[in-house]
Amino acid sequence: MRCTAVQLCFRSDSLSVFARVGASKQSLLGCFLSLDKNSESGEGDRAPVEQDLLLAAAYVSDAQYNRNVPFETSPQAIRFYYFYNHWTMQVATYFFICVDLSLALFEEPALFPLPFLATSIAEVLCLTAFFGRLVHFAKVTPQVVFWKDTKNICIVVTIVLTLIDLIIYGSLEAVNIHSVRWSRVLRPVFLINFPESRQIRRAFRSIRNTLPDILYVFLLFMFSVLMFSLMALKLFGDRGLKTVEGSPYFTNILEIAFELYVLVTTANSPDVMMPAYDFNWWYSLYFITYVIINTYIFMSVFLAVVYNNYRKHLKNEIRKLVYLKRHKMIEAFNILKVKVGTEFVVEEAQWKRLAKVVAPDISSSHLELLLRISDEGQKGHVDKMNFLRLADLLNIRVIAINIKRHPLETWVPRVYQSSASLWVQKMVRHRAFVWVYDIIILINAIFIALDERNPFIAYAEWLFLSLYIIEILLKLYTYEPRAYFGRRQFWNWFDVLIIIAALVATVANTTIQSARKYNSQQILDIVLILRILRLLRVIVSIQRFRVIVTTLINIGPTMLTFGGLVLVVYYVFAIIGMEVFRGKVRFFNPNFTTPDAPVCGNPALKDSAFARSRYCKNNFNDLASAFVVLMELTVVNQWHVIAGGFALVTHQAAKLYFIGFHVVVVILIVNIFIAFILEAFFVAYSLEKSEVETAIEKKIQELGVGIQEEDMQDGKLIDNVDAKDGGFSGDDGDNKRKALKGLYFRIASKKYRTVDALLQQMFESEIAPEDEGPSLDEILNSSPSDVYPKTPSLENSA
Repeated sequence: MRCTAVQLCFRSDSLSVFARVGASKQSLLGCFLSLDKNSESGEGDRAPVEQDLLLAAAYVSDAQYNRNVPFETSPQAIRFYYFYNHWTMQVATYFFICVDLSLALFEEPALFPLPFLATSIAEVLCLTAFFGRLVHFAKVTPQVVFWKDTKNICIVVTIVLTLIDLIIYGSLEAVNIHSVRWSRVLRPVFLINFPESRQIRRAFRSIRNTLPDILYVFLLFMFSVLMFSLMALKLFGDRGLKTVEGSPYFTNILEIAFELYVLVTTANSPDVMMPAYDFNWWYSLYFITYVIINTYIFMSVFLAVVYNNYRKHLKNEIRKLVYLKRHKMIEAFNILKVKVGTEFVVEEAQWKRLAKVVAPDISSSHLELLLRISDEGQKGHVDKMNFLRLADLLNIRVIAINIKRHPLETWVPRVYQSSASLWVQKMVRHRAFVWVYDIIILINAIFIALDERNPFIAYAEWLFLSLYIIEILLKLYTYEPRAYFGRRQFWNWFDVLIIIAALVATVANTTIQSARKYNSQQILDIVLILRILRLLRVIVSIQRFRVIVTTLINIGPTMLTFGGLVLVVYYVFAIIGMEVFRGKVRFFNPNFTTPDAPVCGNPALKDSAFARSRYCKNNFNDLASAFVVLMELTVVNQWHVIAGGFALVTHQAAKLYFIGFHVVVVILIVNIFIAFILEAFFVAYSLEKSEVETAIEKKIQELGVGIQEEDMQDGKLIDNVDAKDGGFSGDDGDNKRKALKGLYFRIASKKYRTVDALLQQMFESEIAPEDEGPSLDEILNSSPSDVYPKTPSLENSA
């Protein structure tokens, strides 16, 4: 087998990379396993076999991606495990989950009706895919572990119950008997319980672990509501007061309790107070006291309890992840270790092969850099302490910067290096250049707010577009074009696309206006939106804003977890609402003159606030409409009107559905989301670089191939052409820039680090390197109240 042969040569003051590429490309793993066979003479007996290398790589990969899947170590199971974790299998799993969830759009009540046979076949195919994924997982894990895992049992039970429901529902439909598809509520179980959804499961565990503590607060809160309800009944029940609709005011204890619960959300304030307030001014003190106690105090206590418990359980989750990662790395080390002198180590060749198997796309120069960090003394092997850092090393993104000359410097060197050309380049690199264009963008924003029909404003828009085009051309002249449009140069792409789109839209609008003597309002709207989007560029120019945007980027991926959590809750409540309320409220086109239109197709809504507010489109007649209603309930404005309308067309007990949704989503999930945002901001603001990042940076600088992030922002390097802190550096700066040619490295910006990585870094920084932690069983069975030796406290870290 021929492999790509790579030779790297390091000198004390620079890094030179020479690559000799073979004529043919064989399988990547085969190359790894045959690498250095001829050069490592005398060590063949000690080299681990292929299966040992794959097993060790599986452990390292699990540590790198925080996977906690106990798998069999037989050769066949290892191959199955690699295939199980392949991205195509994960994409296929999520595809079938999405198809399964989206079937509710095509089932009765349907947004896009399809025959029952079509939807049932699609659901059976999804269930078959889920079962196949589960069988694949069973082939990987030990049987005892598989059947003890509640996730697997939930999936099996859900598949069986869904099939039973399909058979029963199909049989009844065949004889024209309508029944309820109750198994549709169980569909989110697949999204939650597959191993790929561990982040969503963590969020649900946070809710489950928080419930016992929040339950006592909720019971005390409900006791307070009931006490005030009894007081209201005695104060206002016998005074003959009437509401605006003319109904009796506060004469039914259940109606009073519901209205006061709504008042906690402020949705019916001050309407609920006005009859009593009109009767006597002093009665306002009752409602003011109630709002202070229940809205401000109790709701704040809810947030405090949720936040405190969230942090406590988050600490336990992160502690488990850290110790599990260390446990996996120790297992990998024990597989590959050999004894050299008095200590066990992993030989350099095997370490490189292992890293290549775990990260096949890693460049040879990057791999050699990581080896220099792990084998500090160039002894030809990696000791245990350094080996345990491999997963962290692979997780830290090291950017290789290949500094190239500008094409004009090659084509017309005399012109490009002339004094006038150098002055232009210095001007573009100077920080004042960015400030000037930020001011231009702000001035442009003022003109956008003015009347477009004024000829002066119309001509000014062409001036602003010309200035923006000049800016792009000057930057392309100063910085290397391929670097300017690099994969990570988001703002450069953003600027160019916005300017081109605005230019095209403005030309199109001008052409239409001159040819047909009228303006196309749609094109004008596009032009205005595109110009307004340029204001985002100014935000990034301000340091304080940039810190906030960076933090938002950090928490962005993890926010998707809460998106999945909300999707699950919405889906369950939507399916229940569709089964209970479908057809009870109907929407009629405004052009319809049918008598049922003013009452939303239901006489029970006559003279109701629901009908007067024209809420007919707020119904549960299909999945999309149900999601819209649930979103309105989450915002809580007028949610009591919606709840009251559906209670009129069904039963007053229907209000419990809406109260339950408010408790689960608004009180519980939204507060957990707030707790997560708070914790994310605290962590992002408080943490500095980790020990591993510092080690990488130190080695980069020792090798003389380091580029600081500040230098990248200064505009001195062409890889980052969005200059922020650049200045007129004079001839020395130009000479330095000319000398910077070749391959250099730097650590990626902190904005690329996720919150999970930051939290793990926080915990790992306080664990001694020699601390192997508790046993695997102790890790998996730990509770939030457990205290391990040398366990850090996350409470005071922020």
